Amino acid sequence: MCRFSLLLLTLLVAACPSEIYVRDGVTDGNRFYLGNQALDDHDPVLQSWVAYSLAKSVCQLEIGGDNPARNSSYGCEFFARRILLDTWQEMRADNPQLSDDYLNTLTKVRDAAYLDEYVVHYYGKNNWLVPAEIDAKSFHRWRRKHLNGHKPYTRLIGSWGYAEAQTDR
Repeated sequence: MCRFSLLLLTLLVAACPSEIYVRDGVTDGNRFYLGNQALDDHDPVLQSWVAYSLAKSVCQLEIGGDNPARNSSYGCEFFARRILLDTWQEMRADNPQLSDDYLNTLTKVRDAAYLDEYVVHYYGKNNWLVPAEIDAKSFHRWRRKHLNGHKPYTRLIGSWGYAEAQTDR
């Protein structure tokens, strides 16, 4: 049954016109869709990333434009990472034994008061407007000591697509 479901999913994805979902290497769209996994799987790590994905997509939609999927701002990324950590903290309050390397590391960054700097350093774009209070030099010193070998990570749960394309199928 599992192999059949995987084959069916692969065929459905292959049948979809790829230009709807990816243009210039970027997933595009004007609607954010969550899959069943976000509703059915109660894994605390996954649910933390669902919260991140929803927060970021809502922020991108608020910015607006023809293609919200391409919107990128300091505010959206910072807000979504903060929601990610708030959700993770709530999950761990119910079960203190929960552990995830990336989320635990990001919690340490927030606890050291460097979440703003982290977002700018690892995800920043040239066109972002960032707070004047960003202390990049201090973060650089802290990062060399506490984030040696760190790899930034983003797990987007859901996908962008076009509402009209979704309804035409």
